[in-house]
Amino acid sequence: MSSVKRIIVEKKDRFADESRKLLNEIKEGLHVEGITSVRLLNVYDVDGLSEEDYIKSKNSVFSEPNVDDVYEETVAMSADAFAFRTQLLPGQFDQRGDSAGQCIEIITLKDRPLIESSRIYVMTGSISEDEQLKIKNYLINPVESHEVPLGKPLSLDQKLSAPESVKRVCGFIDFTADELATYRADMGFAMSDDDIAHIQKYFIGIKRDPSITELKVLDTYWSDHCRHTTFMSEITAVDIAEGPYSSVIKDGYQTYLNDRAFVYGETDRDISLMDLAVISAKKQKKAGNLEDLDISDEINACSINVSVDVNGKDEDYLVMFKNETHNHPTEIEPFGGASTCLGGAIRDPLSGRVYVYQGMRLTGSGDPRTPVEETLSGKLPQIKITREAAKGFSSYGNQIGLATGLVEEVYDEGFLAKRMEVGAVIGAAPKKNVRREQPIAGDVILIVGGETGRDGCGGATGSSKEHDEESILTCGAEVQKGNAPVERKLQRLFRNEKLSVLIKKCNDFGAGGVSVAIGELADSIDIDLDQVPVKYAGLDGTELAISESQERMAVVVSKEDAEAFKALSAEENLNAVQVATVTDSGKLRMTWRGDTILELDRDFIETNGVKTKTQVIVEGADDADNFFNKYKVAVDASDKKAAWLQNLARLNVCSRQGLVENFDSSIGAATVLSPFGGHYRKTPIQGMVAKVPVLGGETTTGTIMTFGYDPEVGKWSTFHGGMYSVVDSIARLVAIGGDYRKARFSMQEYFEKLGMVPEKWGKPFSSLLGVNKVLSEFGLAAIGGKDSMSGTFKDINVPPTVISFAVAPTKVDQVITPELKKAD
Repeated sequence: MSSVKRIIVEKKDRFADESRKLLNEIKEGLHVEGITSVRLLNVYDVDGLSEEDYIKSKNSVFSEPNVDDVYEETVAMSADAFAFRTQLLPGQFDQRGDSAGQCIEIITLKDRPLIESSRIYVMTGSISEDEQLKIKNYLINPVESHEVPLGKPLSLDQKLSAPESVKRVCGFIDFTADELATYRADMGFAMSDDDIAHIQKYFIGIKRDPSITELKVLDTYWSDHCRHTTFMSEITAVDIAEGPYSSVIKDGYQTYLNDRAFVYGETDRDISLMDLAVISAKKQKKAGNLEDLDISDEINACSINVSVDVNGKDEDYLVMFKNETHNHPTEIEPFGGASTCLGGAIRDPLSGRVYVYQGMRLTGSGDPRTPVEETLSGKLPQIKITREAAKGFSSYGNQIGLATGLVEEVYDEGFLAKRMEVGAVIGAAPKKNVRREQPIAGDVILIVGGETGRDGCGGATGSSKEHDEESILTCGAEVQKGNAPVERKLQRLFRNEKLSVLIKKCNDFGAGGVSVAIGELADSIDIDLDQVPVKYAGLDGTELAISESQERMAVVVSKEDAEAFKALSAEENLNAVQVATVTDSGKLRMTWRGDTILELDRDFIETNGVKTKTQVIVEGADDADNFFNKYKVAVDASDKKAAWLQNLARLNVCSRQGLVENFDSSIGAATVLSPFGGHYRKTPIQGMVAKVPVLGGETTTGTIMTFGYDPEVGKWSTFHGGMYSVVDSIARLVAIGGDYRKARFSMQEYFEKLGMVPEKWGKPFSSLLGVNKVLSEFGLAAIGGKDSMSGTFKDINVPPTVISFAVAPTKVDQVITPELKKAD
């Protein structure tokens, strides 16, 4: 007999807005005209709860009696109803079930029961079998969920077990070149054939075969996402094709060469996309123009020194900002991908011990009005991606308590290849709260925050690959699951000065999981994977090493400070566990169940694989008239009203108000600009502004963040696209009242998979030449950025993209709003 109790919760009819909305979506979007009603039932299966506690929880945790109807075990439905139940895939984070379990733990003061949540859809009307299948395909994303029987399970206890011991790749050091290449392909590694041959040579040298864990960790470490291997590739030759603007582009290239000469002098240093991206900062630093730049070994976010007035007295603060992309997971699981895009963006500056107070969301989508039946094979409908991603980002922001200051979505058919999901955030903290020291042998490394599961395994390598029709079916494990309440606790914890000053060095758990987050903290580390807290049993050593489960931080503290750190963490209901020790061995070691499953020389890890060499061909842009003719209004110039309306009808000019209203810009009471201003609340802002958060005080110091980007310009000329992005971000910042001379920049690059095609390499190269040209002319610098080179789906590529994010401190009483102030 099953010990599982089932509670089914349904909104009362007058509160069933979600059901009515879904009914309209199915009728209008899927063209199922015969459907007459939709019911949404939230199901909770509970195991390990006494009868007394079950009664206590039924109407206080699982439902709200004033808005919900509650059924036990089963629910009545008509005989001809079309009904099915969906549930998250095993191993995916179940936030609804987890939240219910925490609430029961609080009200009963007993151990948390096992809870699984699911949803039953009940539909009536004339719905054919083909239409039923269409509805299921629309509602069930196989990356995150699946259909399960309507009946309740006998037990919720997952009987999962991990392999008993470490697996080694027997005979690896004796593989022929062909066998190596076949093995690499069969394993789905993101590394190249040259990389795996490089690995084989290392293991031949130490006379043993590698473990599976060692190969997967190296594949993760050396992925484009973790080590920017594309951006670090050596460019051996540059050819700028002749065309109307070849002289302008050549002038931009010469500017870069002049900047290199100024920074390095005579040098044989490689030319690379990375060098081009950072040369402006190196130039301005050498020229003495970057005195506000905060420099440290922690490179998780852009960081500047800002003087903040607190109750009329100036104090030294660190302001950090970061842009983060989750294009890959958002494309295949929109809600979770967009949710962890914001979570990941927050964790970068948070690991720098600053409090993140405002976020910006910039996305790229295909036309969301495209009929669902025209969706490409292997893709989700554009409207579903746009809607679900908006829900994911706003849900995370609302739960953690972060104001979303600016929301913008750009539409271009190229984003059918892969959606662009970018989050940019800004944070600040008193400088005295941030301690930075080099770890020494004997220091300990703790994980604080969330637990480890299978979600995110392979995310770093997956985001470095181009997609095909199978991606949506094969990449499910690569999508991390966000847990915003835990990150909110981490925000509070790191804002505590008593704890913050204990941290010598910190890293967030982004791409690569334990292997990278902990592995990057020191040159020599011993990691005990058995100490890593887990969401459920059954994870093997490799999964523990590379899982990108979110809302965790890795911190280095002195051995004598570890217990104080754990105690302060417990006050925020966070678990802090020692998992590693800093050594002086020169090696990264991992043990699991008593076996050493990874032991690699740090010097070998830091080779980052075999350096790629490539040539660049920059193709010439068409004459500008051909570009601007696309935008000439096809009416008489004197008819301003018609021209105005025709321009407003363009998708990229339309109001985003419906989208923006999904987000809360007012959380925290620090936001200065409402998303829409003017008498009718219709004038969109051009950037976001907020007061710097100060505890127990008032300030007039704020920050401005703007962006610049237009896909059409980049498609016409990548060089001009890069230039325009920077100029646009500066213009917006000045229009808000900012001082462009104080602006600091972070760039976001997003391009097709480059392969070894010189013309493809020419696109990001040319874009960055344009960026550097503008920064050089203004005497400004990009102090950070993020690159993503995987925007390809079969024969479709994302538009060549460089987004410029500009940040500057300001006085909030100097901020200018964009609406018309009065008539005439």
